Amino acid sequence: MSKGSRVKLLWLFMGLFLSGMVYAQKRVPSSFCLHPAEKQLADSINSIRVRNGKKALPLSVSLSYVARTHVTDLFNNHPDTSICNLSSWSNKGRWKACCYNPYVVNHEGMWKKPQELTSYPYRGYEMVAYTQDTLCVDSVLSLWEASPEAMNMILTNGLWQKKSWACIGVGINMHYASVWFGQRPDRAGKPKICYSGTKNKEKISSGHAFYLIYGGYPDVGAATRIMNHIKAKGFKKAGVLKSKKHIRVYLYRSSDFQQTKKERQKWITKYPQLWILQK
Repeated sequence: MSKGSRVKLLWLFMGLFLSGMVYAQKRVPSSFCLHPAEKQLADSINSIRVRNGKKALPLSVSLSYVARTHVTDLFNNHPDTSICNLSSWSNKGRWKACCYNPYVVNHEGMWKKPQELTSYPYRGYEMVAYTQDTLCVDSVLSLWEASPEAMNMILTNGLWQKKSWACIGVGINMHYASVWFGQRPDRAGKPKICYSGTKNKEKISSGHAFYLIYGGYPDVGAATRIMNHIKAKGFKKAGVLKSKKHIRVYLYRSSDFQQTKKERQKWITKYPQLWILQK
């Protein structure tokens, strides 16, 4: 073997060795798993896609890890301040900080996060939401279903019509929800589910009430007038829900999330603004 050939083989070996090291460093932790509410969110998005003639998307462990990492960063470090929006990342982690705003758009800062954090070598595209109250999967879905921009992204219509999603990742905490879409399959596979069995399936939390929210109002007087109007229409369980920052009217209240969800489905065509609040 010539000296030149030996050098080429050495460089090839070094390249493979270094790429293997990078892969190992960016591998999703073996302890990572998807919470039931996150699985519920992914399943619900896939239901929307199937209802609209699109294929259901397989879960990606890499994109789900990115989504979870981002909602944790948003919750702990709040990079979504001033002119930086929800797609921003702080400088407090093993990723590149990114201030995402409509004035100085930094697409690459968001697109490359899967490559920075995992072995997924392709771009990722994020849809993220924030709620002041404790996040409920159904309320987030209501917001997105009412948003043409969000629905276009989920269904690859409008600005997204040239895209073709191949996988999905989700992450949730008390106030933030993040969904990532990828155009290539994730070779790292699917995430594990944290809990199994019917006991925990679709269980958000215990000890909470779920309110079917009709709308928010500037003062108690306006809310009371709306509540009385709604009760006259037959919604006997309607009421006013007050907090430090919000005054809302609800049509229905229950400690059973699934029953509240059924009530929303019953009335969503007539009142498309309905959403579920967990307190």
